[in-house]
Amino acid sequence: MAEQHGKTLVPQIRFAGFTDPWEQRKLGDVARRVTRKNENRDSDLPLTISAQYGLVDQRTFFNNQVASKDMSGYFLLHKGEFAYNKSTSTDSPWGAIKRLEKYDMGCVSTLYICFELLSGDPDFLVTYYETDRWYKAVQLIAAEGARNHGLLNIAPDDFFETQICIPKRIDEQRQIGAFFDRLDSLITLHQRKYCGVASWMLGVALVRLGSESDGAFGEMKHVLR
Repeated sequence: MAEQHGKTLVPQIRFAGFTDPWEQRKLGDVARRVTRKNENRDSDLPLTISAQYGLVDQRTFFNNQVASKDMSGYFLLHKGEFAYNKSTSTDSPWGAIKRLEKYDMGCVSTLYICFELLSGDPDFLVTYYETDRWYKAVQLIAAEGARNHGLLNIAPDDFFETQICIPKRIDEQRQIGAFFDRLDSLITLHQRKYCGVASWMLGVALVRLGSESDGAFGEMKHVLR
């Protein structure tokens, strides 16, 4: 991401052909809050934010539905819109901001701050919020004694006043967003391949363990080496 040199923001590394400095914009200049409710029960899908997996089905993630069965008072989030979970964790000390990608729509708690992008590249914003560059802006608006059972005390109006650092040119935003989207897909693919190989190796190990009367742990070490 960009670093400040004097009064300009210039990335240390960038794609060829781009020389313009980046700019700081208020989130509220490029995004608008979403407060639509699930009043007509358009969705029965309860969503939660995972720092690792994004917006996911709460029922499968927790193996239980934490949300109320009547979700008419919940926010109704559409695919492509973002949500900010103010709950903190070791992996997300200032909460997590994710875009809904896996489902066409779903319901989220009204404790979340939801928004849609009005201008700019959404993939770039996804990449930006995967970094820690936005932490400082949120830290500045978090009220003292901010953590109440791990939930940050941040008002929506203040959240939309936070500054984000973005390229002036939309084509640079798109190139960065597309690059990291491809990179993420490649990492996911390799993780799946690794999990497949690991499962096969474990299966081989278990077969060997079952067929050997002694030296079982030695066999496992040999197979998994």
